[in-house]
Amino acid sequence: VEFKNISYKYPSAEQPSLTNFNLKVKAGQMVALVGASGAGKTTVINLIPRFLVPNSGEILFDGISQNQLTKSIRDQIALVTQDVVLFDDTIAANIAYGAGENATEEQIIQAAKAAYLMPLIESLPEGLNTVIGERGSKLSGGQKQRVSIARALLKNAPILLLDEATSALDTESEKYIQASLEELQHGRTSFVVAHRLSTIVNADMIVVLDNGAIVECGTHFELLEKGGHYAHLYNIQFNDKSAHEAKEATAHEASTKSND
Repeated sequence: VEFKNISYKYPSAEQPSLTNFNLKVKAGQMVALVGASGAGKTTVINLIPRFLVPNSGEILFDGISQNQLTKSIRDQIALVTQDVVLFDDTIAANIAYGAGENATEEQIIQAAKAAYLMPLIESLPEGLNTVIGERGSKLSGGQKQRVSIARALLKNAPILLLDEATSALDTESEKYIQASLEELQHGRTSFVVAHRLSTIVNADMIVVLDNGAIVECGTHFELLEKGGHYAHLYNIQFNDKSAHEAKEATAHEASTKSND
């Protein structure tokens, strides 16, 4: 997947989200998009399936312009975002959506297992045939996201887009799903937006965006050694985590003394 001189500005925005954006991603690579809110990460994700059309420049797939592809590019893409799109239908139908009518119950169950959904499904009287309500209203945020991840696993597309795919998950669920996503990414071209930088340290390439432009590009260790934007973001997150853990430890110690 190659971006050539891409610029994009939302109609209501004063400034462009991307300006002369150039990036070439080899087949099978995992690319992480990192940066502050509004840096342009989600815009990049939305340009790939043509949810947005660039104001200038072009996107190439295997050297073919996105505009010239005869087969829908969306058939080749699996997408998991923070804003999960679910339908007032069964869990099984929501998982199978996008994979075609040939998806078997066994395949749906395998995808549900990989997305750590089976404990929920097995707890419901109607199991996979449980209707989840409009926009998945009967599910929690984490459960909705797991259905979306199961859908992506079942679709088995060559291009995978993950935009904060584990943002609504608890720590235990994230551990299982992160392993499933890593397995899914093998041999696929993956674009990952993740707030928690610990989840993208193994990316083949980390692209750091600032105000719609690439300011750094490299592996996790290369960018840490640089001591630039990425290292700053990583250190802030690491220090915040350390401070949070220290605060919890202090509260636990105070509680223990109080009980004594």
